[in-house]
Amino acid sequence: MSVLVYIENWNGKFKKSTYELVSFGSHVAETMGGSLSILSIGDVADEELKTLGNYGATHVLRLSGKIDLDDKTFAGIIAGAVQQTGASVVIMAHNFTGKAIAPRVAVKLNAGLVSAVNGLPVSVSPFVVSKKAFSGKSMVQAEITSAIKVITLSQNTAGIVEKKTEVNIEELPSVSIYPVTHVLSSEVQSGKILLSEADVVVSGGRGMRSAENWKPLEELAEVLGAATACSRPVSDEGWRPHHEHVGQTGKVVAPNLYFALGISGAIQHLAGISSSKVIVAVNKDPEAPIFTAADYGVIGDLQVILPKMTEAFRKLKAGS
Repeated sequence: MSVLVYIENWNGKFKKSTYELVSFGSHVAETMGGSLSILSIGDVADEELKTLGNYGATHVLRLSGKIDLDDKTFAGIIAGAVQQTGASVVIMAHNFTGKAIAPRVAVKLNAGLVSAVNGLPVSVSPFVVSKKAFSGKSMVQAEITSAIKVITLSQNTAGIVEKKTEVNIEELPSVSIYPVTHVLSSEVQSGKILLSEADVVVSGGRGMRSAENWKPLEELAEVLGAATACSRPVSDEGWRPHHEHVGQTGKVVAPNLYFALGISGAIQHLAGISSSKVIVAVNKDPEAPIFTAADYGVIGDLQVILPKMTEAFRKLKAGS
């Protein structure tokens, strides 16, 4: 029995989430007594691919070249790699790409699918994985009984374990592909830490009072090396861009540390941050629902507390 992990690259480079996927796949393969194969699509240098060997990868399938594919075509390539390797478990990231491609792969392979898995398998025989349900209020253990199993892994839930191995890179033959849709242009966010990759997130709500009051929050984020985020009412008001909206209808994040500043804690917002390792809330309302989810809470005026918090972190970092 073998495991296939599909990984993405960003301009030929891998991110922390990539290594978490590989580490997770290595654990599953070892537990099943099988082998691990990695599928990489696009131009990635040998040196970058070999970094996967730090986390248990031994066999990498690479389809090189400038790739302009739609989800349907990607799914076809992944399904072909599954058949080539004889994989019984297929693993992808639970991000926009994984959520779009995994169902297509499952249909092509007549496979069972569980999305947003949030940890190592409960067991591999039978194959049982866990995930959150009901906006993070409950845990579900799902058994996949099909011969081939497809799962997507939520970020920052399985951890990264180093396991140094030698990597064998196998080139896949180029294929003539004519995708149905083409990307004509794209806007890439640069110069900021991406929410999906951030270990620390500083997020603001209507308690910030106005768009003009956002600079102190950005200063705190800069001191902490954090990404900035916001609640839905803030993005709806136009105070912050929509790509910073965190919640059930926005982005779901799983940082090690999440600051909820002036956020009341509506259930929709809590659904997007429930996987955070530690939540720190600041709100002047002691009855705010955010305090039921927070690990640490500060009751008081955000406009007074935020500058003091930033200064305290600045001194702490300067001392270290």
